[in-house]
Amino acid sequence: MSRKAIGRFDVEIKPEASFGDGIGRFVVTKQFHGDLEGAGTGEMLAIRTGTPGSAGYVLIERVTGTLQGRSGSFVLQHHGLMDRGRSEMTVTVVPDSGTGGLIGIAGDMTIDAAAGHSYAFAYSLPASPER
Repeated sequence: MSRKAIGRFDVEIKPEASFGDGIGRFVVTKQFHGDLEGAGTGEMLAIRTGTPGSAGYVLIERVTGTLQGRSGSFVLQHHGLMDRGRSEMTVTVVPDSGTGGLIGIAGDMTIDAAAGHSYAFAYSLPASPER
């Protein structure tokens, strides 16, 4: 059964030692509010090209918390591109990354940074966690 969680999040992005060649490395921490209550931590690699409005990033983020009454964790994989100002982003649950009450979770998240860092998370969970 498909479900939807909505809310917002606070985010902090701290630069780390980089690999060079214009690739930036960052530690990302988030605090989720709403239907998903918890914290996210991850590492991001990003680059801006010499063309204004063109860039890319990847982020692996572990989210730990409570999702509409079920506690555990799962991993999100982010992939973002900007092509001369036109942006495209996918945020997907890594298969089989769920723990605790979130074992078996699958889904995709959309993020709207312009709307105060809001999220909409379309996900599915088995009726009861696997053991």
